[in-house]
Amino acid sequence: MSKRIHAFDGINNFRDYGNYVTAAGRKVKSGQLFRSANLSQATDADLETFAGLGIAYVVDLRRPGERLREPSRFPAGFTGQVIENDTGDQVEAPHMEVLRASGLNEEAVRTYMLNYYTHAPFEDRHIDLFSRYFQAVASGKGAVLIHCAAGKDRTGMLAALTHHVLGVHRDDVMEDYLLTNLAARIEERVPTATEMVKGYFGGEPTPQAVKAFLGVEASYLERAFEMIEDRYSSLDDYLVKALGVDDAMRDKVADQLLA
Repeated sequence: MSKRIHAFDGINNFRDYGNYVTAAGRKVKSGQLFRSANLSQATDADLETFAGLGIAYVVDLRRPGERLREPSRFPAGFTGQVIENDTGDQVEAPHMEVLRASGLNEEAVRTYMLNYYTHAPFEDRHIDLFSRYFQAVASGKGAVLIHCAAGKDRTGMLAALTHHVLGVHRDDVMEDYLLTNLAARIEERVPTATEMVKGYFGGEPTPQAVKAFLGVEASYLERAFEMIEDRYSSLDDYLVKALGVDDAMRDKVADQLLA
């Protein structure tokens, strides 16, 4: 699994989420689907590597305020299309507000994350971005990169939906989702993240709370799928009715991504 991870100096959690075998025995192409954290800290060397990946679309799942605070860096002459949504902004990231109110502990983080995954699939801005992402993939114009701030939650849900559309086994969907816990270098980042949280809140989080904040758990994605299936009866129904990914669109996506 670690072979999926691309080593960048300033871009965290960058990896290829292709190369899985589907239930029909076909393989998702590698080098066409990438996911990562934000690109704001990309080094010049990172940008040189990025330029060689053939990325035609970048789907930035962040809110406008996030993009303003940490603007993306792209290689000089980058001609790819950046897909964004300018609605749903907030002065402060919602998880910061929740953690301030509920305390810096592991339980508070986990409760927030489960609540986030309960509602995230249905937010208008996510539905817009997810839908436009599938249209971009279906266009066949080149590789696609999806990212949010940390490349784990919004990005994780969209990658999982992509795998579902392609017929990847649910175990592999979850394995790719949980790969964030390795690719995001959580253990390495705990001390820095702890100091950041202390400076922001003035309190001392436990290491367990910081790890829960930086990583993902199977129960999070499971919650999103459960909520989708509860509201739409199935993931397929959600894909069609919410995102416009009907049979014709699925066929186009499959044509582009399956070997």
